[in-house]
Amino acid sequence: MANQEDEDLKMALRMSMQHESPEPKRSRPGGSNTPPGAGCGAEESPETRNRRLQRELMAAAAEKRMMAAKNVAPVTTAVAMEVEKSVGKESCGGGEPVAEISLESVGKNVYPVNPGKELSAEDAQQLFSIIFGDEVTKDILAQWSNQGIRFSPDSETSMGLVQHEGGPCGVLATLQAFVLKYLLFIPEVSGIVVPALARNMDLRRCSRSECTAADIVSSLTEERKSRALVSSMCEILFLCGDNERAVLASIGVLHGDDRSPEDNSKDDVIAKLLEGVAIESGPDLQKVLRVEVHTSKISASQRLEAMLPIFRSRMGAILFLISALLSRGVESVQGDRDDPSQPLVTAPFGHASQEIVNLLLSGKAVANVFDGSMDLGGGMFVKGISSPVEVGFLTLLESLNFCKVGQHLKCPKWPIWVVGSESHYTVLFALDTKVQEENEYESRETQIRRAFDAQDQSGGGGFISVDGFHQVLRDTGVNLPAEKVNHLCSTGFIVWSEFWQVLLDLDKSLGGLKDATGLMGKKVFDLYHFNGIAKSVINGSHLNFGIENPVQRPRLTKLRVSVPPKWTPEEFMSNVAVSSSTGNNETGGKNVDVEEVSKPEPSQHAPLVDCIRTRWARATCNWDGDAPSIV
Repeated sequence: MANQEDEDLKMALRMSMQHESPEPKRSRPGGSNTPPGAGCGAEESPETRNRRLQRELMAAAAEKRMMAAKNVAPVTTAVAMEVEKSVGKESCGGGEPVAEISLESVGKNVYPVNPGKELSAEDAQQLFSIIFGDEVTKDILAQWSNQGIRFSPDSETSMGLVQHEGGPCGVLATLQAFVLKYLLFIPEVSGIVVPALARNMDLRRCSRSECTAADIVSSLTEERKSRALVSSMCEILFLCGDNERAVLASIGVLHGDDRSPEDNSKDDVIAKLLEGVAIESGPDLQKVLRVEVHTSKISASQRLEAMLPIFRSRMGAILFLISALLSRGVESVQGDRDDPSQPLVTAPFGHASQEIVNLLLSGKAVANVFDGSMDLGGGMFVKGISSPVEVGFLTLLESLNFCKVGQHLKCPKWPIWVVGSESHYTVLFALDTKVQEENEYESRETQIRRAFDAQDQSGGGGFISVDGFHQVLRDTGVNLPAEKVNHLCSTGFIVWSEFWQVLLDLDKSLGGLKDATGLMGKKVFDLYHFNGIAKSVINGSHLNFGIENPVQRPRLTKLRVSVPPKWTPEEFMSNVAVSSSTGNNETGGKNVDVEEVSKPEPSQHAPLVDCIRTRWARATCNWDGDAPSIV
């Protein structure tokens, strides 16, 4: 019997290491002494035989590793090994994309086979208290125990994660932002992410006026979305784990079932197994939770793919949050926070705190959104975002002067932002990375202003001496006519606003910024807003007249954004004549883009616009249909 069990284990390992579908079983010729796998030796080609032997050697090595370490990460498939050879130790934390593994490489188990480890009773109680506190209501627990990580079934928002309950939106929106990063900006080559290509690729395909988010959404396959989700989850968890580890949390009852996915769908089977499972206390968490640690990003990616049905289940959001917290480490999480005595899920409505969002965005559970740390005196510091991030954050609270978002979150690597309101988190994104770039007027203004400020000895008063002014002219290559110089210097000091107005009337050949079009560097671009919470859609054809409960669905809204130059009065652009772009400009011809952006547009307002204005001052926005909602 023992020999038979060993034989079965070896066969299972060989099967799991196959890149292609396993061959059908055949009876062994030559009797029972024929070595396993040799029965077809006369029929197989040398190439096939070499592949089979290589798989067997790899399986034997995997078996030894499994015997040496009782609860290590699961065996890596042949596909994953090939990916690891291709990308080396490619990071999926710290901003680098993770290699994406084919979903077909995971095998056909309904559940991951590694049961993981239990938390100690003390650790489980501490983890539960950190998340929910000691007086959490059953309503809040229900919100967090009934939210899976699922894509929208609606074709118009199929790239988006759906939220059905209040509370976990901070987890879903942040994960959504990373998913958009992979879907929009990270190209695939044979299922593998190539970071260098992503950094250097031309994004004109996304900046053309005819290219919309709807076009991209309609072309997404389920496999592509799942790979993006796995890559995002892996990147976030390794980011929380200082790029050294990822901890994956699961439910113990989901392991070890031998039912086949042909008999029941994976999601239905898992839903059935989760009936009656509740996490309402530390002991509950200790009883049902299982965790495993991965130090290999490829292994973690494969494991996450296998666990996708679990994350789609009603426990998905809370399991991912627990995974992130354990990847960071409970002690490190508490050390990040300004007030570790408060729960991460806030009362009375069970919303995700800013610390949760910051943990998933930056890898640290800090409570503030400014850059770096702030000294409050007396040896007391409060902590913000310490380094640049991949996707950013904007908040309505900044427009209300309750906080100040720093440049790390406001200007992320990719043009994607989690948007916070008083009670909800949504996502804002662009299809073109150039929306964050300065145009020539902004770059020139930044250069001149920096030189001016370097000579400012007034303590920030905005004026400099005559000697300092001449130094600014030399440093910036500005060649002012003598009469202009004398006029500015007549009072013995030079004020920035007066100097800048002179520059706006000075020809570019002399170092000024005179713009023949009169647009002065106005920007016009598109942003998209996604609200994942399922709400009734009441606009036009989406309204279900005569139906008591209208269809609920997430919403994707396109916004046309116009940003006037930051140095001009707010009324400036409204007075720019359309004809200014139809005459001859400096290139001697008609500029179609300038003609388009110079047309006056009536602005629309919604709270989201106030969030956008914290990033692009005095922006005006327009959209079709209902106003985008951030609640």
